[in-house]
Amino acid sequence: MDETKSLYELMGREEGILALTTRFYDLMDAAPEARELRAAHPRNLKPSREKLYLFLLGWSGGPQTYIETRGHPALRRRHNPFAIGPQERDQWFWCMDQALDESGYDVEVVAYLKDHFKNATEFLRNRE
Repeated sequence: MDETKSLYELMGREEGILALTTRFYDLMDAAPEARELRAAHPRNLKPSREKLYLFLLGWSGGPQTYIETRGHPALRRRHNPFAIGPQERDQWFWCMDQALDESGYDVEVVAYLKDHFKNATEFLRNRE
């Protein structure tokens, strides 16, 4: 991975992160592999799309709009009201895995992100 650039830059800045977020939610919305995960989300995915997009912008080193508008991400606390078991974890990761494969990011960036998101999905699991 090019260590002279931030993850934000390596992910394509706003445009690249928006494309990843859009593809992720498009997959979740339509793929049978994510049926139960989709059912756990509101009918209108626009707020969910925006939250993930803004979170990824800041997390990757870009604009801190998420924190400025919503406060600290506190991911575990924000996800605790939702039942996240192995099925939800796996379906979320399946969508992100597919979106990353289609992202056009450098292979090392994709591998780094997949590893990070795999760990994050397990961290957020709150049901057996």
